Amino acid sequence: MTASATATAPGVGEVLVLNAGSSSLKVSVHGRTGTRLWSDQRSWSLAAAEDTEAVLDAWLPEALATWGEGLIRAGHRVVHGGERFTAPVRLDAEVLDVLEELVPLAPLHNGPALRVMRWLSGWKPAIEQWACFDTAFHNTLPPEARTYAIPARWRAEGLRRFGFHGLNHQHVAESVAQHRTEAADRDGLRLISCHLGAGCSLCAIRGGRSIATTMGYTPLEGLVMATRSGSVDPGLLLHQLRRGATVEELAHDLQQESGLLGLSELSPSMKDLRLAAADGHGGAQLAIAVFRHQLLQGIGAMAASLGGVDVVALTGGIGEHDGALKQELEAELAWLGPFELLQVPADEEGVIARHCGAAGA
Repeated sequence: MTASATATAPGVGEVLVLNAGSSSLKVSVHGRTGTRLWSDQRSWSLAAAEDTEAVLDAWLPEALATWGEGLIRAGHRVVHGGERFTAPVRLDAEVLDVLEELVPLAPLHNGPALRVMRWLSGWKPAIEQWACFDTAFHNTLPPEARTYAIPARWRAEGLRRFGFHGLNHQHVAESVAQHRTEAADRDGLRLISCHLGAGCSLCAIRGGRSIATTMGYTPLEGLVMATRSGSVDPGLLLHQLRRGATVEELAHDLQQESGLLGLSELSPSMKDLRLAAADGHGGAQLAIAVFRHQLLQGIGAMAASLGGVDVVALTGGIGEHDGALKQELEAELAWLGPFELLQVPADEEGVIARHCGAAGA
């Protein structure tokens, strides 16, 4: 990906935002209000920590040289904050230790994010680092939406629904609210935010607050995703364990061999699957059909939680760019009654920058 052009001359107090995922790292520089001044990204290998170091060493010091000492604060996207972290937190040794303990809950994201934090501490030890959590936006989930029907002793261990993609669901909620001219429209707005990309989740948002979502204790629950299964019968997993599958094998298969890739046996990319389906590829057609079926079911569930819908917003790589999906949803969701269907560009990084700017105000 080519770096975007610098919008303004470098100054003092810009925020560096780092969004580490399983296959890539997105880096951007923002003003304190969230305005994006520069951005770029690089691919890397999930499994190789040494690859992470090599990518960062060869790329960022030179790429960020323009900003010099103007970068005084850095914000990281952290997918899982557990029960402890419900707001942005400044990094220190204790926080890093707790984040390390949370890695098994979101291994595709929390692990890479921690490696980036440690690398940045070595390269720029004076920079103030903050962690911003995808789970934090869902801290408003009511008890009935966050509680699993499991034994009390399990619940006492903190096993509950957390929800994810909260940074972008928050961005969608704020973006949609900005287009509402009347305060009453914003306060009671019933919004379904559909984050559809490599990871997929829905969020029912009333008056800017998350009240229901499809992801759960980990980012594995819910909709069909690129390589993640989404929700499956727990009995199926017990069956595989009884047949001799290890926990590690189950984790690999559910997170990296399932979803669109597992259904199609072709590709995790919706763009690739649309082309293949048009050429008659049965696996691609099945993957798209299952994805759409579960998406429609999820939207129906979110609508029930809200008691109706004013806006359905599509965001993420699929949500923003798949025109066929938008047309299909317009037709299939007519039963919901009058509502507005929007496509909203994702901007987790802008939300992180605003959090960090507010923290340093």
